[in-house]
Amino acid sequence: MRGWWREIAGLVLPVACGGCGVPRTELCPSCAEVLTGAGEGPRGVRPSPEPAGLPEVHAVAPYEGAVRELLLAHKERGALGLAGPLGGALAGAVEAAAGAAEGPVARPLLLVPVPSSRRSVRARGHDPTRRVARAAAARLRSAGRPARVVPVLRQRRHVADQAGLGARGRLANLAGALEVVPGGGRLLQAGKVVLVDDLMTTGASLAEAARAIGAVHLPFIPGIPHGLPVGSAQRGFEQLVAAVIASSPASFEINRNSPGTWIVAGGER
Repeated sequence: MRGWWREIAGLVLPVACGGCGVPRTELCPSCAEVLTGAGEGPRGVRPSPEPAGLPEVHAVAPYEGAVRELLLAHKERGALGLAGPLGGALAGAVEAAAGAAEGPVARPLLLVPVPSSRRSVRARGHDPTRRVARAAAARLRSAGRPARVVPVLRQRRHVADQAGLGARGRLANLAGALEVVPGGGRLLQAGKVVLVDDLMTTGASLAEAARAIGAVHLPFIPGIPHGLPVGSAQRGFEQLVAAVIASSPASFEINRNSPGTWIVAGGER
């Protein structure tokens, strides 16, 4: 079912919460609270094992329970009205990843979505990551933080379905798969780049996105060290950061050696 038909259907068909199924609301208060991190707020997350070149990543909530159902409802079941709340959650992760605004006039935040394949977009009738990124940028602007979506990444070759692949398989599947569109490097010089996605599992997608972005020149920032390998998330220019709504673990635990950091491994994408 195409996206436009889903939007029309949502106006006339019975609605249930995408997270728990409670009737007559697309998002109930309990699931909305979980989506904001249930009081914890966005936190730094790292997969284990961690792929080389992965930037610093912030997430709002673990990919389980209501959060998992909300993301699937939006991505796979056409609950497009959830883009606003999901975008609000992503905006919080973006702010945490980007840090405090620099000076009286903050540079714009440039939200760069990890691209979906054309095949996936056709099958779903919409691009869920880009839709949520636009909602996040709107939420940030309404809060006074300049932000816009800059979809400069694209797939340069075929990528196999990630389902069922482990960490090594995903890295091999995505290696060299992304590139910045012609002229994209110039666009990325207009602000602070934040890679965004709805979900991180092994970190392979974000690491490949960071490699592709690192192949173009980002603005030079004094004090950032030089001499890092090509493809690193830091390359002597501005350090890349990333934000996701959820980290998807098969096992999920707080890293006791680093308060405020979540360790994730396995899961779905």
